[in-house]
Amino acid sequence: MSDPVGKLPSELDQLPDRDTEETAEWAASLDAVAKAAGTRRAEYLLRRTLQHAEAAGLALPKLLETDYVNTIPTSAEPEFPGDEEMEARITAWNRWNAAAMVTRGSKYGVGGHIATFASAAWLYETGFQHFFRGKEADGSGDQLYIQGHASPGIYARAFLDGRISEQQLDNFRQESGGNGLPSYPHPRRLPWLWEFPTVSMGLGPLSAIYQARFNRYLQNRNIKDTSNSHVWAFLGDGEMDEPESTAALALASREQLDNLTFVINCNLQRLDGPVRANFRVVQELEAQFRGAGWNVIKTLWGSAWDELFQLDTTGALVRRIREVPDAQFQTYATRDVAYIRQHFFGANAELVQLAGVLSDAKIAECFHTSRGGHEPRKVYAAYKAALAHKGAPTVILAQTVKGHTLGAGFESKNANHQMKKLTVDEFKDMRDLLGLPIPDSAFVDGKVPYGHPGADSPEVRYLQERRAALGGPAPARKVHHVALPAPADRSFAPLIKGSGKQEMATTMAFVRLVKDLMRDKETGKRWVPIVPDEARTFGMESLFPSAGIYSPLGQTYEPVDRDQLMYYKEAKDGQILNEGITEAGAMADFIAACTSYATHGEPMIPFYIFYSMFGWQRTADQMWQLADQLGKGFIVGATAGRTTLTGEGLQHADGHSHLIASTNPASLNYDPAFAYEIAVIVKDGLKRMYGENPEDVFYYLTVYNEPKVQPAMPEGVEEGILKGLYRFNTAAALEAAPAADAPKIQLMASGTAIHWVLEAQQLLAADWNVAADVWSATSWGELRRDALECDEALLRGEERTPYVTRVLEGAPGPVLAVSDWMRQVPDQISQWVPQDYTSLGTDGFGLSDTREGARRHFGVDAQSIVLAALAQLARRGEVPASAVKEARERYGL
Repeated sequence: MSDPVGKLPSELDQLPDRDTEETAEWAASLDAVAKAAGTRRAEYLLRRTLQHAEAAGLALPKLLETDYVNTIPTSAEPEFPGDEEMEARITAWNRWNAAAMVTRGSKYGVGGHIATFASAAWLYETGFQHFFRGKEADGSGDQLYIQGHASPGIYARAFLDGRISEQQLDNFRQESGGNGLPSYPHPRRLPWLWEFPTVSMGLGPLSAIYQARFNRYLQNRNIKDTSNSHVWAFLGDGEMDEPESTAALALASREQLDNLTFVINCNLQRLDGPVRANFRVVQELEAQFRGAGWNVIKTLWGSAWDELFQLDTTGALVRRIREVPDAQFQTYATRDVAYIRQHFFGANAELVQLAGVLSDAKIAECFHTSRGGHEPRKVYAAYKAALAHKGAPTVILAQTVKGHTLGAGFESKNANHQMKKLTVDEFKDMRDLLGLPIPDSAFVDGKVPYGHPGADSPEVRYLQERRAALGGPAPARKVHHVALPAPADRSFAPLIKGSGKQEMATTMAFVRLVKDLMRDKETGKRWVPIVPDEARTFGMESLFPSAGIYSPLGQTYEPVDRDQLMYYKEAKDGQILNEGITEAGAMADFIAACTSYATHGEPMIPFYIFYSMFGWQRTADQMWQLADQLGKGFIVGATAGRTTLTGEGLQHADGHSHLIASTNPASLNYDPAFAYEIAVIVKDGLKRMYGENPEDVFYYLTVYNEPKVQPAMPEGVEEGILKGLYRFNTAAALEAAPAADAPKIQLMASGTAIHWVLEAQQLLAADWNVAADVWSATSWGELRRDALECDEALLRGEERTPYVTRVLEGAPGPVLAVSDWMRQVPDQISQWVPQDYTSLGTDGFGLSDTREGARRHFGVDAQSIVLAALAQLARRGEVPASAVKEARERYGL
């Protein structure tokens, strides 16, 4: 048998064929089928053969795309275990109250979304009735990532269940009075209900993957049995365009996270129109997930389509469905039967013949409403199959109609995402469609009523019985506080006493501290080191052999550096999460670890260390997600500041992360200068986040890669370190102290800038007879936070003085603040400083140079600080103006 003309070589051509005759017979058989029965029949046989081979476990490449039909045929659906009629009534009440809540709120202009939950109601209700495990049973229950725009439906269900009052429904998106409901899933705003914030699109699916992964981490490290916890993420097909939505699909497959299910509501619409107007998003998503190694279940068509598929003996219907783009299907859902007969069935003679035996009612039902995501039996079958599948995560692609049951004015309309209300007549039509016993008289003054069958009604009893059987209400967030004992002081002692003559960067000081804390018998196992593939940069390789790098497979190979002391050790119970080059993935890991105290009742102490440039700038949205989820832990921006990593150039020069961090109310931001400051801050952080009275905060520390001698901690500075400012030394303490009547100035610095300021202090004394005291400003942000609280107290009639004002009171001379950050960072406190105040910083773009060259460029080196100090004193008349010119010439400025 000759090869087809133009045949391209493939990898099979490189493999020896042990039986060329048998291979030729298979090829000839395929040619014969194509010739006798047509190419479509040959294609069908090939697909069925490949599917059979996959099911048999043969190691073949998977088909990335299957026909545009349900994965589970009607004949294979399991028996539905619930009372379908009862569940339909419950779902009807939830649909009604979700729409009523948003419509009633629209008169206040607060908005809301109706169409999303209308399309997804059965996707949620089937889960709540039969699958989602609550937190009152053994274990941690399931973790539910609810699609943000569907929140009205979740509130409606909680109202039916008696967990939310009618008054709260009426205060949807009106929280300031203290009895309202947040717009979307916000744990910080409604911490007893919401567990995961999801409306910042893309972060939900990313976090769900890492939550499932962290569940396995806890299991494999023998910290918590999470084997009965399943992660469910409810997503929109439009949301999958966010890069974070699909960023970690391969991780989920690689680590065989069969404790994870994505449910993607494929209503084919995003916010302004079709998701894939000229294409088919379901098929695209199937290929993407199958290619990443996921189990894919398509639940596309309702049972009304069964008759059509049975009549499709030639495959014409399936081919036609596959070729119609999504935007056209959306149009079919809104047009009359005549249009559908002409434009869909009129495509070829086979379809015309098929349509000839179909009634108008059947065609209307199929194209207008009959979707798999609207039928509880089909949703139940998909969910059950997802839980039964082992070895890979599952994605369910459930097709729905956006705005389903809201009436012709909503269903499948491009604008329905922005439509916030229904008219009274539309509500009455909806009531009739849903069969709800709400009389016309209940519509008083044109106001739509809420509906409730009664606290002791069959519907409510059924709902509560089902939830009791599954382990209690859902969604729900429960915190069982477990205070962690404070680590022994010996872990902090090496940093407190200083490094002697040895130079040590503050990055290394932090890593050494954590390494010692990980040895603590009580809390050591609860530390979760997280790093995005830069552990060696931060001096963390010493943790590899002792703590191990987490891998669910352990180490299946011999590492190339096995004969070295600090070899690359992976282990199933490894403690380090080394995430590869993904700051977003590392942050998702961090969030899961930070909230384990609530999700699993197991407080963990994560620290996530990264290039400071790639934290708040690159993943700040996740930092807000962390705050919203009430996470606790340490994020560490290493190689911080604009001038300490100058060889890397502009992109790596971070002079602004503290400014961005200051916008987050939950973030306590510190820029320590010395190792002992790190020790004090970390010790206090452990107490504030994990002690007897825990706070819902997290810490951001910036550390530097510049080796310096680390001094011992002076006495009595702990309060100042934590509040943000203390006097490190005075001019009088210098060996060559200035005269008693010398002009005086206060020099303030944070982080690595303290060393430039200390050099400037010496120069001011030796060259200019100026007495400068040096202050370590460990946190500009905490100084500002305290001052703002004092201002607020003053408006309430309480007399409070900001700490920065109080501690600087009486300090002689002006204040000059210096940092390796933009001037806006130290300028945060300027209005509360009683002295004349100015600052130096590293505003502008970074550049590649030596540290000295970069600091001279930005005007923050010691000589530039001297010049700025003299200029400040000259303006006050305390040094001659000529001193400024002389200093410029002397220092080459």
